[in-house]
Formats: sequence, structure tokens, C-alpha cells
Amino acid sequence: MTPPLDARRMGEVAALLRQATRAEILPRFRRLAAGAVRSKSGPLDLVTDADEAAERVITAGLREQFPGCTVVGEEATAADPELLGRLAGAELAFVVDPVDGTANFAAGLPLFGCMAAAIRHGEIIASWIHDPLGDDTAMALRGEGAWIEAPDGHRSELRVAAAVPVARMVASVSWGYMAEPLRSRVPSRLPRLAASIGLRCAAHEYRMAAGGHVHALVYNRLMPWDHAPGWLLHREAGGHSARFDGSPYGPLTTSGGLIVAPDRESWKALREALLAE
Repeated sequence: MTPPLDARRMGEVAALLRQATRAEILPRFRRLAAGAVRSKSGPLDLVTDADEAAERVITAGLREQFPGCTVVGEEATAADPELLGRLAGAELAFVVDPVDGTANFAAGLPLFGCMAAAIRHGEIIASWIHDPLGDDTAMALRGEGAWIEAPDGHRSELRVAAAVPVARMVASVSWGYMAEPLRSRVPSRLPRLAASIGLRCAAHEYRMAAGGHVHALVYNRLMPWDHAPGWLLHREAGGHSARFDGSPYGPLTTSGGLIVAPDRESWKALREALLAE
């Protein structure tokens, strides 16, 4: 039986992400060598030497801190898709996205993050979203809240935005992976919002939503390393989320879309405004 996650262990994982970013990611930022950026499934799905090197450091560190744990990294899964199936039966597993926002990172844009989430028997119990450039980590522990923590230990509690009507909502809406008819319907309805944004970086989008800086997020593709960390962060900051059909989000599913909002009524209103026939 693995020991429970507590404040000390939360800090140890945050320190590991910081270590990996300092050693493998930041030294390569805006200094990627020729051939250090490659395409995986398509031109919008990139990987760099920094992704792969940082994931190796994080994976090794997690296995040292939590002997016997399962680690499912984005890049390792790209090489061996069967890794994803290990989440379901694991007593304790970690999903890892070493560089979320790889397209931004490869373009030299300072908008990327390093994410991890702990999953016990299919339930997300802790999460971390580290900002390498801001050098702080947004963290959540199931039932214990969500906060941003600086290297010196200073904490700022996170809380989602107050509910507002759809016409006053600012939302990040990712429609690129949607199939028709949603691929046409959703973009055409974005003027119903006060404003829409797209950072190409779930790490910072979830941090913004959990901190009350945007009202809502809409995603279609649900790979666990992209959403498990932010989902728990937002939930522990007081928010509500569900898949497009209203069913709960879980880290073992990769489809069905996700709407993240301040509360249940906001979720319903946003779904009606953007998705309903």
C-alpha cells in the first residue's frame, strides 16, 4: 500500500518538476538545435528534445519517490500506446506532460507548462502544473483545495470566477479536434461570449480558470496528461465540469469533450449556447 500524498510529498513532486524544467527545458528554450523539433501524429502535434529529456527525468524521479508506481508520460505513450491501458489497474499512477504547449515552446513563445497528476485506482487525487518561467506551481490535493506555491513556500489560494451570464463569459474554446457538426457550429457561436481566447496550452488555461481569470474552458480531445492535472485544480478551486453529454470526467476516457465552468448552471448555459442543436 503506497502512503498517502501529504504536504511534504506534494512539495517533493513540485520540486521534481522544477528540477526537470531547469535542467532540460529552460536551457533549450529559444535554443533548440536543428532537428530538435519533430512531428508525431501530424503537423500540429510536435515533440522536442526538451519534452523527451524532461519526461525521462520526471519519470525516474517519481519512481524513486513512489516505488512501484506506474508512470504514463505523453512521450513514452507516443512510442508505446499500450502504456495508456496501465492506468486502469494501477494502485498509484502518475500521468506526465513534460512540456504542455510544445508548439509555443518550439516557436519561442513564453507560454508552456509542465504537468503531472496522481491517480489512485482510477481516481485523480493530486495534481501539479508548474510554470517554468514564472517558477511557481499550481497544486491541488483532493478534498484539500487548490493553490499556487512559490519556491519559498508562499501560497496563494485559487478560486474560480463568480458565475455570470454567457454573454459576459470569457472562455478558452478549443474546437480544432471537434468533428462535424460541432466543428462548424461551435466557432460560429463564439460571438455569444464576451470574448474567446486560445493559448495552445492547457496548463495555463487551467491555471487561469482555477484562478478566476477566465470563466470557462471547452475541449474536445481528452488525453489524461492534458486534462487530469487541470481538472482537479479547477474542481478543488470550486468549479464544475462535465463531458458534453453531462457525464463526469475521468482520466480513463479520452473522448466525449469537456466543459469547465464556475458552477453547474453556468455549465448548462454554456453547453446550450455553444453545442446544442
